[in-house]
Amino acid sequence: MRILITGGAGFIGSHLIDMLIEKGHEIFAIDDLSTGSMKNIHQHQKNKNFNLIVDTILNESLMDKMVSTCDYIYHLAAAVGVKLIMNRPVETLETNVKGTEMVLAIANKYKKKVLIASTSEVYGKIMNGDNSHPLSENADRLMGATTKRRWAYACSKAFDEFLALAYYEEKKLPVIITRLFNTVGPRQTGQYGMVLPNFVQKALIGKPIIIYGDGSQSRSFTHVFDVIKAMTKLMDEPRAEGQIVNVGNEEEITIIGLANLVKQMTQSSSDIEYITYDRAYGPGFEDMQRRSPDISKLKKLIGFEPQNDLQSIVQSVIDYYL
Repeated sequence: MRILITGGAGFIGSHLIDMLIEKGHEIFAIDDLSTGSMKNIHQHQKNKNFNLIVDTILNESLMDKMVSTCDYIYHLAAAVGVKLIMNRPVETLETNVKGTEMVLAIANKYKKKVLIASTSEVYGKIMNGDNSHPLSENADRLMGATTKRRWAYACSKAFDEFLALAYYEEKKLPVIITRLFNTVGPRQTGQYGMVLPNFVQKALIGKPIIIYGDGSQSRSFTHVFDVIKAMTKLMDEPRAEGQIVNVGNEEEITIIGLANLVKQMTQSSSDIEYITYDRAYGPGFEDMQRRSPDISKLKKLIGFEPQNDLQSIVQSVIDYYL
């Protein structure tokens, strides 16, 4: 098949390209390299089945040409990372909203199947209670005030979901939405606030591991290899069309627990230091205390079981940076 991947030079996109090329597909990738990197895809530069266009997904005529010639579309291009969201809010909103709007409109023109990569951020603050259950796809959402820039990304991705479902219901466009929960692994950079690569890089050079807040907030982490396997299986599963599907790992750990695990596995002498949210991101920053997925729908649709536990995930990141 001929497959278009937006954000193909990014962390997740590049691993998806690896898998799809290995399966014999012809890949067309577009990336403006704002957060992606050529080094993520250098291994395919001489492959006749790989085509990279360095441009923005907001280039309508280019996107029209690419979509018209492809069978499937994986739409991964987005402005991501807490630091990027806080520092460049206009870019976050324009890329996530306008970009997805254009991808869906052109895909509908040619009736091409689309997988939209969304995020667990859309749940907002819903799991801040001590007795919260894992988040299911139909759970209510709780967003912070619009004056809190922290929620711009979450709201932009929620709009993407609403729009994708509208195209499915009104235009009969085959669409799948995957809500990703803290995807991690080799090639992920800590430049935009991603916690695990930041911890590992600091631990390996003996610099302080910085925790924002008190470290009691918990997350679940999923290896990128598990995520791309889930994505490709969902794309081939007709029952997934028109569905929102959590993609994640049920194993949960506090951020202080993660920092200590990284220290232990790297045998690092790094100190652990704490910085308030206000100092890190400015006054009024908000975070969620817990975020853990209910992946029962994913299991039912494709028989998904994560193949990588937390220790193997951390080890893969350590190996990448050694």
